[in-house]
Amino acid sequence: MALAALNGGIIFLIILGAAAVIALVAFLIYLYLKPKLKKDDKPTDEQIVREEMERILKPIDDEETAKAVEQYKDEDED
Repeated sequence: MALAALNGGIIFLIILGAAAVIALVAFLIYLYLKPKLKKDDKPTDEQIVREEMERILKPIDDEETAKAVEQYKDEDED
């Protein structure tokens, strides 16, 4: 009976050791990649909005349409 308990304890320690090795490897990978993750410059909300507005709002090339838009803006302000 003592031999069975000893075998169970050894198996438990092997499983625990394997889990510890996996955790250690994951931690070391995290430490290695952390500086690289911080270097990725994420655009600010203001930059995102500005880029979207530039993408959506195209300049008016036609002079007649530009005059009509200006006239509409002037009428809207009054």
